[in-house]
Amino acid sequence: MSWSPRNLYNLWRRSVGGLVRDSVWKQTGAQTIFQQRWKSKALVRGYHGDFINEKIFKRWYLPATLPDVRPRAKVSIEDSNTFKWAKKDSAASREIKRADEIDSKGLAPVGSLMFSEVERRIDVVIFRACFAHSVYEARRMVVHGDVLLNGKKHQNANTRLAPGDMVSVDPKAIRFLQADSLNEGLEEEKLAKEEEKSESVSKDETSETGATPEPPTPEPPKLPSLKLALNSWKKPGYTPFNLPPYAAPFIFIPAYLEPSFSTCSVIYLRHPTARPGYSEIPTPWHADGEIVRLAWEWYSRMRPRMRSKSQLARMPENRQ
Repeated sequence: MSWSPRNLYNLWRRSVGGLVRDSVWKQTGAQTIFQQRWKSKALVRGYHGDFINEKIFKRWYLPATLPDVRPRAKVSIEDSNTFKWAKKDSAASREIKRADEIDSKGLAPVGSLMFSEVERRIDVVIFRACFAHSVYEARRMVVHGDVLLNGKKHQNANTRLAPGDMVSVDPKAIRFLQADSLNEGLEEEKLAKEEEKSESVSKDETSETGATPEPPTPEPPKLPSLKLALNSWKKPGYTPFNLPPYAAPFIFIPAYLEPSFSTCSVIYLRHPTARPGYSEIPTPWHADGEIVRLAWEWYSRMRPRMRSKSQLARMPENRQ
């Protein structure tokens, strides 16, 4: 979970480049089912929560079960006729249309929902809202006290949010905001120095000759720079919000978040969900692919032991 150019390059190699062969299982039986599941687990954990210890992940951040994905019963002609006799033509058409969509799209990719608890973490939410370059940077913000949870300072990066929680980040802690403002300040300072230098040169000329210098020939007007054109719509006094260009592959906001870039805050609306043909969990792997399925099969067989009272006392904060 990082916008680092090296990390994006590695993701490209895993998804399109030369390392794709490591995640394509041959049908010749070169690898056993156990080996395929273990490798799939390692691949998905390399992106989802690699900063979480494996034992802690299985104990606290792995859901006990996933939602049922069995297809609904098809609406028969007799049922549709019953709707029509009850003067519910619109209800009958909606049910038939919904059943046809489910049949065409297939089952919901619920395998990716095994990372829904990780997506609820406050540091992951800050990263998904595009307030940090990486989840490690977001974790640093939380630990250093630059994050507010519902208006109060919060320094526990392991907290899982509840629907309706608002997370605010101090703009001074967002590095790419400070970099943009610093560059603009340097440009303004450079222009001011050039103006002072030109004024001092003109004063020296007048003192030596005793006559007023001739006005300089007007230069052709210069076109405004791209940066000034992009920032021309912004109000004075506001900090510009410019994301790095290499963040383009991940420059999106999940549907369960509602960020506000003018106030540097984000609201966690609800828990991530999945429906046929669509998953709200951002992942570089196919949400309904073989890698995610094999990883869930691994974790479903390697369940943690029964939680004792001492273990429950060490559970990270879960706001439900």
